[in-house]
Amino acid sequence: MSEPTIDADIAKWLVRTSPNGEPTSNSEARELSRTNHALAIAQMNPALIPASEVDDEIPGPAGQLPIRVLRPAGEGPKPTVVYLHGGGWVIGDLDSHLGHARRICTQADAVVVSIGYRLAPENRFPAAFDDAVAATEWAHRNLAELGGDGQPLIVAGDSVGGQLAASVAIARRDAGLPLAAQLLLYPVIDAAGRYTDTAVNDYFMSRRTTNRNLGLTLQGMRDYAEHYVDAEQSADWRVSPLRAADLSGLAPAVIHTATLDVLRTEGNFYADALRRAGVRVISREWPTLNHSYFGLGGVSAVADGAAAQAAEDLHDLLNGGGTTEAPPERPLPSYP
Repeated sequence: MSEPTIDADIAKWLVRTSPNGEPTSNSEARELSRTNHALAIAQMNPALIPASEVDDEIPGPAGQLPIRVLRPAGEGPKPTVVYLHGGGWVIGDLDSHLGHARRICTQADAVVVSIGYRLAPENRFPAAFDDAVAATEWAHRNLAELGGDGQPLIVAGDSVGGQLAASVAIARRDAGLPLAAQLLLYPVIDAAGRYTDTAVNDYFMSRRTTNRNLGLTLQGMRDYAEHYVDAEQSADWRVSPLRAADLSGLAPAVIHTATLDVLRTEGNFYADALRRAGVRVISREWPTLNHSYFGLGGVSAVADGAAAQAAEDLHDLLNGGGTTEAPPERPLPSYP
C-alpha cells in the first residue's frame, strides 16, 4: 500500500525551505531551523498572538534556565502549560518554537511557560530531561502567579519535546505530584538503540516505510540520538518513555501523529500502551501531514486545522474525555 500524498501547500513549503544539502554542522542546523521557523511564524494568523509575552530566567540544575511566559487575553484563572520545544535535543529554542507556544496559549486559553532547556551535544542525557523536570516543578510552585492556584498544570511538547513531556509525566507520577494532562505532538517515544537497532526499527512500521525526506528522516533521528544519549542509556524511560516499567496512573494524554512521519508508529503505540494501563487518551493521526506540521498553520490550511484540533482535544480531555480502549499488547523488542 502506497503512502498518502502530502498536503500540497506543505509540499511547496518543503521545496522552498529545504537546503540543497544537509547542514554540515550543528550551528548550521540551528541557524537553518531559526530561519525556517521565522518564515513560518511570519505567516501565522495574527489572532494567535497572546496578550503578553515576557522573558525571564528560573533556577535550573546547572544554572539559570531561560523561559518565556505567554498569557492569553481575558481575566480569571487559566490552566498552565509547560511547553518543551522539539529539535532533536540539538536544535530549537524559545524563538524558533514561538509559534507553537503562541498557538497553545491562545487556542487552549492557557498560560504557557516555554522552556529553553540545555541542548546536546554540549549537554548530553539526561540534561534536557533534568531541565524539563526542574521547570515543571518551578511552574507547580508558582502556579498561583501563573494560571492560578489549583488550576490544571499540563506538560506539552512536539517531537523530542513530546518525549520530554511524556517522561516528565512519569517523573511527576513517581513523585506523587501528578499532572492534569499531557499534550504530545508527534512525539519521540522509544529511542532505544538510537534508531539503529534493526529489531526496534522493524517493530515501528513507520521507520521502515516512511522513506522520503519530508522534514525528518530515520538518518536524522540517528544523528540526533547519537548527539544526545549513549547507546547503553537509550532504553532509559527518561529518553524512551515507552520503556517505563509501569505506565499506570499517568496524566491523561492527547497524542497527535502524522502519517508521513518516521515517528508516527511510536506515537500511536504509546497511545495504545497508555490506554492499556488505564490512562485516558485522545489520539489522532493526520494522513496528509508530516513531522513538524504544528508550526505550519500559516502555510497550510490542513495543518492549521490539525493544530487547532489539539486545543479542542485538550479541553475535551480536561473535561473527562478520552478512552481506555486499546488493541492487545504487542511485546516490545528488548534492547540491548
